[in-house]
Amino acid sequence: MRLRCAVLDDFQDIATTIADWSPVRDRVEVTSFTGHFATEDELATALADFDIAVTLRERVPFPASLLDRLPRLKLLVASGMRNSVIDYAAAGRNGVTVCGTQSSAVPPVELTWALLLGLARGLVTEHHALRTGGPWQSTVGADLHGSRLGLIGLGRIGSRVAAVGLAFGMEVTAWSPHLTRERTDEVGVELASSKEELLRTSDFVSLHLVLGESTRGLLGAAELALLKPTAYLVNTSRAALVDQEALLAALREGRIAGAGVDVFDTEPLPADHPMRTAPRLLATPHLGYVSRANYRTYYTQVVEDIAAWLDGSPVRRLG
Repeated sequence: MRLRCAVLDDFQDIATTIADWSPVRDRVEVTSFTGHFATEDELATALADFDIAVTLRERVPFPASLLDRLPRLKLLVASGMRNSVIDYAAAGRNGVTVCGTQSSAVPPVELTWALLLGLARGLVTEHHALRTGGPWQSTVGADLHGSRLGLIGLGRIGSRVAAVGLAFGMEVTAWSPHLTRERTDEVGVELASSKEELLRTSDFVSLHLVLGESTRGLLGAAELALLKPTAYLVNTSRAALVDQEALLAALREGRIAGAGVDVFDTEPLPADHPMRTAPRLLATPHLGYVSRANYRTYYTQVVEDIAAWLDGSPVRRLG
């Protein structure tokens, strides 16, 4: 009898066609779930008869309370090589092997610029007006050339965002809790003297940090108040880096020109969530990692992880 594998949150119904599953087809039966299980009870019921689960990024938590309810589960594969919502100790206690996959930094960089450019040139407003018989030109775009881009985080994603900013002729500055001048010199950008200085002087601010206890709530009401009224904020990293209520207030009150957001405190975003109707907000449903090449990498390596585990030699183990 073949083992059963559940692929979670396959919203585009692409997991089984974008990669070649033939190496495990004779040993594994794959079921793809195109909807999201909103509660732990729903997820526990759905996964009760599966030996393997595949999850995307950090959207679905696997705490001890869930893992303890899944005695049949023996392999959990998550896209990416870092996952903060899996209880690895509980997984080990329940005999669950956890593996990951590679993830490209390119797709989130490209989406960051899609949001930033969309905000700067009022693309959604102008597109909607053109398609619905609205006014011919109602916005005045913000220039990138000569403006200041402030990056909070200068790792593998932030550094690539910096390179694009420099190509646009922007003045690029960066800050993070442990950022050094050696690193900023390497990338070719300025080191901000402080987070506050970066926020006060930037025309565009983009976040590229890993979420942890030291970065949670990094931008609160006091920090957002430092932004210019003409400034734009972009967050394609993690929602919890920014106080969401403070951001909503700043947008509603027009204290910043706008925000581009790809990450939310609850995902998928509930239908009545205030982020769906906030003014001055350009929002996308966590598309940062969603690209054809990245998905091909994810699911190809998912198959590799499953095959290696079946052969008794797991690869890319997490935890």
